[in-house]
Amino acid sequence: MRTAYSVETVRAAERALMARLPEGALMQRAAAGLAAACAELLGRVYGSRVVLLVGSGDNGGDALYAGARLARRGAGVTAVLLAPGRAHGGGLAALRRAGGTVVTADPASSDEPVLRADLVVDGIVGIGGRGGLRPDAERLAGVVARSRAAVVAVDLPSGVDADTGEVRGAALRADLTVTFGAYKPGLLVDPAREYAGVVRLVDIGLEPPPADAVLEAPQHADVARLLPQPTGESDKYRRGVVGIAAGSARYPGAAVLAVSGALRGGAGAVRYVGPAGDAVIARFPETLVSDAGPAKAGRVQAWVVGPGAGDDAGTVAEVLEADVPVLLDADGLRLADRDAVRRRTAPTLMTPHAGEAAALLGVRREEVEAARLAAVRELAAVYRATVLLKGSTTLVADFAGGPVRVNATGTPWLATAGSGDVLSGLAGSLLAAGLDAADAGSVAAYLHGLAGRFAADGAPTGAHDVASRIPQAWRDVRD
Repeated sequence: MRTAYSVETVRAAERALMARLPEGALMQRAAAGLAAACAELLGRVYGSRVVLLVGSGDNGGDALYAGARLARRGAGVTAVLLAPGRAHGGGLAALRRAGGTVVTADPASSDEPVLRADLVVDGIVGIGGRGGLRPDAERLAGVVARSRAAVVAVDLPSGVDADTGEVRGAALRADLTVTFGAYKPGLLVDPAREYAGVVRLVDIGLEPPPADAVLEAPQHADVARLLPQPTGESDKYRRGVVGIAAGSARYPGAAVLAVSGALRGGAGAVRYVGPAGDAVIARFPETLVSDAGPAKAGRVQAWVVGPGAGDDAGTVAEVLEADVPVLLDADGLRLADRDAVRRRTAPTLMTPHAGEAAALLGVRREEVEAARLAAVRELAAVYRATVLLKGSTTLVADFAGGPVRVNATGTPWLATAGSGDVLSGLAGSLLAAGLDAADAGSVAAYLHGLAGRFAADGAPTGAHDVASRIPQAWRDVRD
């Protein structure tokens, strides 16, 4: 599990470590890791042209000391100082001793070195930065964007918010971010994640308390531990039965796709209730189809309600009365009564995309997309539910608190009609198989993202193709 920590927690861990180390030792550890990453990216250090963009804090000091190491290996290193009177003194002295050049950030001095650089190191603003870049830094970011240089960010791209992943103004885009000691939430959550490029964690000896993590990013091993596994005594009922209340005369395909995801999610059987029974049974004859309504459909361990439901508020209300876990998606999110969701004692998992989340919160879609972490937490609190906010980085938050889960296994090709219906069925099946709401959402998002990668393989794909690749994703994780 990758865990991310707030700026406050990281700084407390840094203070505790610095109290046990000789002065400057922690910065030297960071600079060594940064220089090694830069050298690897360059391939050949000797003769390369490196430009350091240096702000006034320790972030700039890390860049200067790393630049000194590269200069000693034969690189031509130029430091561009954005705050000449407040640059790190020790780092400046080290760079000058190594043969580096120092200039100020005015266009006459800095633009040509940046435009000719092979590598630019972004040491402008550290993890304490808030808001976008200041005008002089914004101008330099524009020069960097016009150059052909690779860009390495020190700890965090300048201009993004470390704690929230928000980008409230101009920011510098990196090809590689070298972060120290612990991941920061902004490196894992969009929109800031898009600015970070590849993220490399350098171990400098920090030991933030695991209980203080604010974000978790599951990996293969974490997901593998949660996958339901049948035993010799299992039957379809012991493995769990998931009910799917979805589809309408206008949208029968939503029911078919939700069932397709559910059949591949670990439950032993799928019950379908709704007007698309003929379409479902024609495609998946193993489905248990009923037209008697959710309350009379038979035993289930979890319900999925909403995909393609149109305006069938009665079915949504009936499912919400069930004393089993319920997944709300698509039209179900719009039709569900908020107080009915809040009153539920069994788990509720809501799976909106940004537009649906915005409608539920009464804000513009752009506000949700700009502050995804805040939005998913607020929605979970308002509905007293677990919320899976779909997107380029899918987030899963529980109203009871704890770290937010983040998933990044997907592909932009998953932005296709019906993909979310497959995800809903998959997550509902995992709920029926016994996973709690946060785990079911996290595992489903992870498998769904992998399946999307396998189905697309760099080309357009459809929701049916994604569903068909879920077993491959399952095996990939398990093995």
